Amino acid sequence: MPDEMDIKILRILQDDCTRPVADIGKEVGLSTTPCWRRIQKLEEAGVIRRRVAILDPQQVNAGVTVFVSIKTDQHSHQWLEKFHAAVTDFPEVVEFYRMSGEVDYLLRVAVPDIAAYDVFYKKLISRIEIAKVSSAFAMEQMKYTTAMPLQFAATVQSTKSERD
Repeated sequence: MPDEMDIKILRILQDDCTRPVADIGKEVGLSTTPCWRRIQKLEEAGVIRRRVAILDPQQVNAGVTVFVSIKTDQHSHQWLEKFHAAVTDFPEVVEFYRMSGEVDYLLRVAVPDIAAYDVFYKKLISRIEIAKVSSAFAMEQMKYTTAMPLQFAATVQSTKSERD
Protein backbone atom coordinates (compact mmCIF):
# COMPACT_ATOMS: atom_id res chain seq x y z
CA MET A 1 0.00 0.00 0.00
CA PRO A 2 1.26 3.50 -0.74
CA ASP A 3 2.54 5.53 2.19
CA GLU A 4 2.27 9.32 2.55
CA MET A 5 5.39 9.95 0.45
CA ASP A 6 4.08 7.67 -2.30
CA ILE A 7 0.77 9.53 -2.24
CA LYS A 8 2.58 12.85 -2.74
CA ILE A 9 4.41 11.35 -5.72
CA LEU A 10 1.19 9.88 -7.13
CA ARG A 11 -0.56 13.26 -6.93
CA ILE A 12 2.20 14.81 -9.01
CA LEU A 13 2.29 11.96 -11.54
CA GLN A 14 -1.51 12.03 -11.98
CA ASP A 15 -1.24 15.71 -12.85
CA ASP A 16 1.75 15.38 -15.19
CA CYS A 17 3.65 12.12 -15.59
CA THR A 18 6.19 13.76 -17.91
CA ARG A 19 7.78 15.75 -15.09
CA PRO A 20 11.42 14.84 -14.51
CA VAL A 21 12.01 12.59 -11.50
CA ALA A 22 14.45 15.13 -10.09
CA ASP A 23 11.68 17.78 -10.04
CA ILE A 24 9.23 15.37 -8.42
CA GLY A 25 11.81 14.40 -5.81
CA LYS A 26 12.58 18.02 -5.03
CA GLU A 27 8.87 18.81 -4.59
CA VAL A 28 8.29 15.91 -2.19
CA GLY A 29 11.61 16.21 -0.35
CA LEU A 30 13.54 13.29 -1.83
CA SER A 31 16.65 13.05 -3.94
CA THR A 32 16.30 11.67 -7.45
CA THR A 33 17.32 8.05 -6.82
CA PRO A 34 14.99 7.33 -3.87
CA CYS A 35 12.15 9.05 -5.73
CA TRP A 36 12.79 6.93 -8.83
CA ARG A 37 12.90 3.75 -6.71
CA ARG A 38 9.52 4.61 -5.19
CA ILE A 39 8.02 5.19 -8.66
CA GLN A 40 9.44 1.85 -9.84
CA LYS A 41 7.99 0.05 -6.79
CA LEU A 42 4.59 1.66 -7.41
CA GLU A 43 4.74 0.41 -11.01
CA GLU A 44 5.85 -3.09 -9.98
CA ALA A 45 3.04 -3.27 -7.39
CA GLY A 46 0.50 -2.27 -10.04
CA VAL A 47 -0.46 0.98 -8.30
CA ILE A 48 0.73 2.79 -11.42
CA ARG A 49 -0.70 0.76 -14.29
CA ARG A 50 0.79 2.81 -17.11
CA ARG A 51 1.63 6.35 -18.18
CA VAL A 52 -0.36 7.80 -21.06
CA ALA A 53 -1.15 10.98 -22.94
CA ILE A 54 -4.69 12.32 -22.47
CA LEU A 55 -6.02 13.45 -25.85
CA ASP A 56 -8.59 16.12 -26.61
CA PRO A 57 -11.56 14.22 -28.11
CA GLN A 58 -12.49 17.16 -30.35
CA GLN A 59 -8.99 17.32 -31.81
CA VAL A 60 -9.09 13.64 -32.80
CA ASN A 61 -12.69 13.76 -34.11
CA ALA A 62 -14.18 11.66 -31.28
CA GLY A 63 -16.06 14.41 -29.47
CA VAL A 64 -19.45 12.74 -29.07
CA THR A 65 -19.79 10.65 -25.91
CA VAL A 66 -22.49 7.98 -25.77
CA PHE A 67 -23.37 5.99 -22.66
CA VAL A 68 -24.75 2.64 -23.74
CA SER A 69 -26.75 0.60 -21.22
CA ILE A 70 -27.12 -3.07 -22.07
CA LYS A 71 -29.47 -5.64 -20.59
CA THR A 72 -29.19 -9.28 -21.49
CA ASP A 73 -31.13 -12.41 -20.78
CA GLN A 74 -27.96 -14.42 -21.40
CA HIS A 75 -25.88 -15.07 -18.29
CA SER A 76 -23.69 -17.97 -19.31
CA HIS A 77 -19.93 -17.84 -19.14
CA GLN A 78 -19.76 -18.61 -22.87
CA TRP A 79 -21.98 -15.62 -23.73
CA LEU A 80 -19.99 -13.35 -21.42
CA GLU A 81 -16.71 -14.33 -23.09
CA LYS A 82 -18.19 -13.74 -26.54
CA PHE A 83 -19.65 -10.38 -25.45
CA HIS A 84 -16.40 -9.30 -23.82
CA ALA A 85 -14.42 -10.19 -26.95
CA ALA A 86 -16.89 -8.33 -29.17
CA VAL A 87 -16.89 -5.17 -27.07
CA THR A 88 -13.14 -5.00 -26.53
CA ASP A 89 -12.63 -5.27 -30.31
CA PHE A 90 -14.27 -1.86 -30.80
CA PRO A 91 -11.86 1.08 -30.35
CA GLU A 92 -14.91 3.34 -29.96
CA VAL A 93 -15.59 1.70 -26.58
CA VAL A 94 -13.36 3.61 -24.17
CA GLU A 95 -14.91 2.22 -20.95
CA PHE A 96 -16.74 -1.04 -20.30
CA TYR A 97 -18.34 -2.11 -16.99
CA ARG A 98 -20.38 -5.04 -15.69
CA MET A 99 -23.01 -3.51 -13.43
CA SER A 100 -25.32 -4.41 -10.59
CA GLY A 101 -28.96 -3.40 -10.68
CA GLU A 102 -31.23 -2.86 -13.67
CA VAL A 103 -28.46 -2.58 -16.27
CA ASP A 104 -26.12 -5.51 -16.88
CA TYR A 105 -23.37 -3.64 -18.76
CA LEU A 106 -22.46 0.00 -19.31
CA LEU A 107 -20.25 1.24 -22.13
CA ARG A 108 -18.82 4.67 -22.75
CA VAL A 109 -18.41 5.12 -26.48
CA ALA A 110 -16.53 7.95 -28.22
CA VAL A 111 -17.48 8.76 -31.82
CA PRO A 112 -17.49 11.80 -34.13
CA ASP A 113 -21.28 11.99 -34.56
CA ILE A 114 -24.62 10.17 -34.40
CA ALA A 115 -24.07 8.52 -37.78
CA ALA A 116 -20.80 6.99 -36.55
CA TYR A 117 -22.58 5.74 -33.44
CA ASP A 118 -25.24 4.13 -35.63
CA VAL A 119 -22.51 2.27 -37.55
CA PHE A 120 -20.98 1.14 -34.25
CA TYR A 121 -24.39 0.02 -32.93
CA LYS A 122 -25.15 -2.04 -36.04
CA LYS A 123 -21.75 -3.74 -35.87
CA LEU A 124 -22.21 -4.49 -32.16
CA ILE A 125 -25.64 -6.10 -32.52
CA SER A 126 -24.44 -8.13 -35.51
CA ARG A 127 -21.74 -9.71 -33.32
CA ILE A 128 -23.68 -10.51 -30.16
CA GLU A 129 -27.25 -11.16 -29.04
CA ILE A 130 -28.46 -8.43 -26.67
CA ALA A 131 -31.92 -8.22 -25.06
CA LYS A 132 -32.08 -4.42 -24.67
CA VAL A 133 -29.84 -1.51 -25.58
CA SER A 134 -30.36 2.07 -24.46
CA SER A 135 -28.13 4.91 -25.64
CA ALA A 136 -27.75 8.31 -23.99
CA PHE A 137 -25.78 11.06 -25.71
CA ALA A 138 -23.84 13.37 -23.41
CA MET A 139 -24.85 16.97 -24.04
CA GLU A 140 -22.03 18.58 -22.07
CA GLN A 141 -19.09 17.23 -20.11
CA MET A 142 -19.32 18.82 -16.67
CA LYS A 143 -16.29 17.12 -15.13
CA TYR A 144 -13.70 14.75 -16.48
CA THR A 145 -10.59 13.51 -14.77
CA THR A 146 -8.36 10.49 -14.94
CA ALA A 147 -6.97 11.25 -11.47
CA MET A 148 -7.95 8.81 -8.71
CA PRO A 149 -8.92 10.32 -5.35
CA LEU A 150 -5.92 9.64 -3.13
CA GLN A 151 -7.39 10.55 0.26
CA PHE A 152 -8.61 6.95 0.55
CA ALA A 153 -5.13 5.48 -0.03
CA ALA A 154 -3.97 6.92 3.30
CA THR A 155 -7.04 5.40 4.99
CA VAL A 156 -6.12 1.94 3.69
CA GLN A 157 -2.59 2.33 5.05
CA SER A 158 -3.75 3.47 8.52
CA THR A 159 -6.46 0.78 8.70
CA LYS A 160 -3.89 -1.88 7.81
CA SER A 161 -1.51 -0.59 10.51
CA GLU A 162 -4.30 -0.69 13.10
CA ARG A 163 -5.01 -4.36 12.29
CA ASP A 164 -1.35 -5.42 12.50
